[in-house]
Order: sequence, then structure tokens, then C-alpha cells
Amino acid sequence: MDRRHFLQASLLAAGTGLTMTNLDAQQSNNQSTPQENAGQNPRIGRGALEPEKRLTCYPDSQQQLHQLWVLYDNRPLLTYCAHQTQKYPYFSPVSGPVSGLPLTTEAARPYPHHRGIFFGMDRIDAAGETGHGFWDGTTKGGQIISQGPAFAQENGQYKITENSAEFVDHCLWKRGTQDPIIEDRRRFTVNVLDSRRYILDVDILWRMLTEITMRKTNHGLFGVRCAPDIAPAPYGSGILENSEGRQGSWCDKSPGGRRANMEDGKSIKGVHGHPARWMAFYGRRAMLKEEVVEGIAMFCPSKAPHPAFENCPWFTRDYGNFSPMPMHWFDPEKPLVLPEGEEIRLRYRIVAFAGTPAEAGLDALWEDFDQAG
Repeated sequence: MDRRHFLQASLLAAGTGLTMTNLDAQQSNNQSTPQENAGQNPRIGRGALEPEKRLTCYPDSQQQLHQLWVLYDNRPLLTYCAHQTQKYPYFSPVSGPVSGLPLTTEAARPYPHHRGIFFGMDRIDAAGETGHGFWDGTTKGGQIISQGPAFAQENGQYKITENSAEFVDHCLWKRGTQDPIIEDRRRFTVNVLDSRRYILDVDILWRMLTEITMRKTNHGLFGVRCAPDIAPAPYGSGILENSEGRQGSWCDKSPGGRRANMEDGKSIKGVHGHPARWMAFYGRRAMLKEEVVEGIAMFCPSKAPHPAFENCPWFTRDYGNFSPMPMHWFDPEKPLVLPEGEEIRLRYRIVAFAGTPAEAGLDALWEDFDQAG
């Protein structure tokens, strides 16, 4: 095993708490009948001695960990972690297509509550109580609880090909033993485009189970926390760039520079607070002898899912966080009130890529994404 594949195997084991050998044993011990396995895609891992080439998927079939793994040519691409003891489900690690090193991080300073690619929000009032928290803090303040993720099926067949996979989850937003106040139904599609790019399409139907009040906050909505080496600061040398050619959250790292470069809550020179079709972190990967540049981008559609989301500005941080989030710019005196039964459909695309955004063709990929919606 060479150094790169050793790193990949180590990262998978560390990120999931379960090695592929143990997973194979777990799958082999699953007492399913031939009838239950009929029609199942052979690219669902079942502990075969010879690993499948192209894309393969490994579910936690006994729901002990609530995790799903997606591999390509037997190398891990990403893991969806959804155990019910967590604050919320999230993706981590999400691997670089060339290096195999993580493009995302968990529990990194500052603000260790960020988890890879995640979805949540704070400052939600509902059911006569204020301040439900589904972003940071303890689980007592609120949790987004997965009901069990699964690879999607249609007519008894898994929706998995040699280059793509689809999986789903149903999550309840609740505090302690109280009734849930929000639910969401998630559909994720992984698609490997080539050896240097793969995408994760995200489709979330967000439904209010009671009247919900959403207040001004910088903790929401769908976000990315990138690996330190591709972030501009404080330890990395990466680049934060948006589709409009802006770079850096504020473009001033001097003391007090943030305030000096802010106007009406927006960065004069950088990306923070400005609308954009996409946002990306990218840079040279650390710990590799060869020169490898990789990045992770998020796309936001041109059609707003709700009037309050129109021309949605991005919340960004040079240490590695971004989210297309309108809540930070709400009027504190005018919160968003959503009636019981209101549904909002949220669409995003994540692109893991090698090279620069221009070399990865992010503009063309955004056009395809936007037209598909």
C-alpha cells in the first residue's frame, strides 16, 4: 500500500470509527434472504473478496452507526454521518479527487461545532418557546435527528450506476422529548464526472410542523467547513473565491481590517455579504511531495426558494466556512414567520475538484445545475 492509499484508508477509519474490514464482516453477518437481495445493485458492498471498480456504496445495513459510504475505484469519496446522538447529520470526510486527502474538517478551531458539509440553524422560535438551537451548543438546545439514511431504490432496484449513487434521509428538528417543530426530507446524488471532479447534488424539502419564527442570525443554513490547508487563514494558504471574481472574505488581514473594509455589513473588497452563483475554497494540498491543487465549491440556484431568500448574500469566513444565508441580513425587528405546513425547497450543488475554479469549469457546471432546477 503506497502512502496516499494508506492516508485514504486511515482517514476513512478515523472518520467513521469502522474499518472496511469490519464493515465487510458486518455485511457478511447480515442475515438477509436471497429474496431480500433480489434486484439489488451489485455495487452495494456485501463484503466481496475482490473490491468493485468504479463507484461502490457501503451502507450501515444494521443501522448501528447511521452512516453511508461512497467509494470510487475502492477509494473513499465521502461519508454521510447521521447517528441519532449527534447535533445534526453531516458529510465528513469529503475527499479530494486526486490527493484523497479531506477537503472538509471536523471540530477545527475556531468554532469547532462546524462539521464538514452540514445543514442547521439557530434562533428559531416555535411552540411558545424561543431560541431553539440547531447549529451549535449542546444537544439539549435542539437536534436534527435522522430517521435512518438509505441508498435510494426505484422498483426494487438501487439507483446506483458505475459513476453515480442516490441516497435519502428524513430528519426531525426537535428539542429533547418535545414534538418536532420542523422536518426535512433530503435527497443526495453523487456523480463522478472524471478523475478530477465529482459533484454532490443536494435537494431538501424543508417543512414547518408548527408556526416558525426565524430571527437574524449568522448560524445557518447549508454550510461548508473546509480543510485548514485550503483555507486562507489562519494556518492555510488557500484562496476563497466567488463566481464574480472576488477573493477573500474581507481581503484585509491586518488588525481591525474587517471593520475598515465593511460597509452596511458587506465587504467592500471581498466576498462576504455579496450575492454569487458559487463560492469555493481551493489551494495547494499540504503533506504531499507533489504539487496538487484541489478545492471545494458550493452552488446556489438563481431562483430563490422563498422571497426572503431573494439575492441571497453569502456569509463567509477566511478560516474555512461559507454558507449562502439570508438570515444574517434580516432586520432584527422583522423576523421571518412561516406558518404551519409551509414548505421550502432548498437546492445546492457541491463540487470537489482538482485545479483552479476556472480549470474545473465551475461556471459551466453551474449553468447545468441551474437549468436542471
